[in-house]
Amino acid sequence: MTQSFKRLKAACYMTNMSMSVVGNLSPLLFLTFHIQYGISYSLLGLLVLLNFFTQLGVDLIFSFFSHRFNIEKTVKITPVITVIGLWAFALLPWLFPDHAYLGIVLGTLIFSASSGLCEVLISPTIAAIPAENPDHEMSKLHSIYAWGVVGAVLLATLFLTFVGAKYWHVLALLFSLVPFSAALLYFKVKMPEMKTPERTSGALHLMKNKAMWLCVFAIFLGGAAECTMAQWASGYLEMALGIPKLWGDVFGVALFAATLGLGRSLYAGIGKNVEKVLLFGSIGAALCYLIAAFSPFPLLGLLACALTGFCVSMLWPGSLIVGSDRFPAGGVFIFALMAAGGDFGASVGPQLVGIVTDAVAASAGAITLATRLGIGAEQLGMRIGMLIGALFPLIAIAVYAKICHDSKKGRSK
Repeated sequence: MTQSFKRLKAACYMTNMSMSVVGNLSPLLFLTFHIQYGISYSLLGLLVLLNFFTQLGVDLIFSFFSHRFNIEKTVKITPVITVIGLWAFALLPWLFPDHAYLGIVLGTLIFSASSGLCEVLISPTIAAIPAENPDHEMSKLHSIYAWGVVGAVLLATLFLTFVGAKYWHVLALLFSLVPFSAALLYFKVKMPEMKTPERTSGALHLMKNKAMWLCVFAIFLGGAAECTMAQWASGYLEMALGIPKLWGDVFGVALFAATLGLGRSLYAGIGKNVEKVLLFGSIGAALCYLIAAFSPFPLLGLLACALTGFCVSMLWPGSLIVGSDRFPAGGVFIFALMAAGGDFGASVGPQLVGIVTDAVAASAGAITLATRLGIGAEQLGMRIGMLIGALFPLIAIAVYAKICHDSKKGRSK
């Protein structure tokens, strides 16, 4: 591999790490924003939806109009947009404290757009770099995201604990060094050629293929299975299992991300037969969700939440690998459409669990049942919410079994 491509890979890794930072920064600061600015939890929860739907919008734009963009320039400007978003996120509430929420929203919208670009463009960039085993390279890229989450959570936890939550602006500015480093690495770097349909009609032709929609549905389920546990693990451990918040953050978020990174790193080193990995991963994830939902023992529930990360680790990148392998002519379009499917699952899954949890906790019948079981209504609501989360990997089992069957049939021809 040429030196230029090594530098490009490093830039892609740093860009993906930037996405792990901006994707987790707001949730880590929810309590800080609530205390300092009096922002309601409903408005804070809206930031997560804005993040995902902004990414989804970017995904859809690139799905149909990727041929109208200068791909090389767009890749290189992605981390620059992230830096601008983080600086707006940090400085606008500080400069205009009476309009802090508006500043936080504007910063979120900007860096969420860059995250959407990252999802759409960084995977096909890595896929286009000549490599002995492209599947391993793709898994390595996505493992960087997971390890970035671990680093972001631990650094933020240490900063807020020992430096102080009132200096959260400084934390956001420190995190901007990650995309800034990526932008420097992209400077004058050589980019590989990346395919994309020459016009919108080419994309529409690919969309008529049922096998492609199966891949999109697969990544939808994978995204839902991954992000539902990623976003609810901390709250579930605290509320349903009685584990203190600090340890819920460390073990609920960081340990989940660590096992997520471990699974992707292992596949990057020794993995093969991605279709089987997807199938067994979905089975394992479904079991972990069910154990977490029913376990009467906090430690067992914690381990189930953490091990879910390992089981779902390849569901997103593995679906990308299958999609790009089956539709190589789709190029950027395939990655954009599948990123849209993954983002949609990542927004629908956690939101659905939240809706079910609230509905159960407010139900008179659930309150009665919770009293009989000797637990609180919110605890019961969270456990049933976790059961709803189990539906995504359970449905995924059938989808990945179909993908495995199609793959065997294709090899036998």
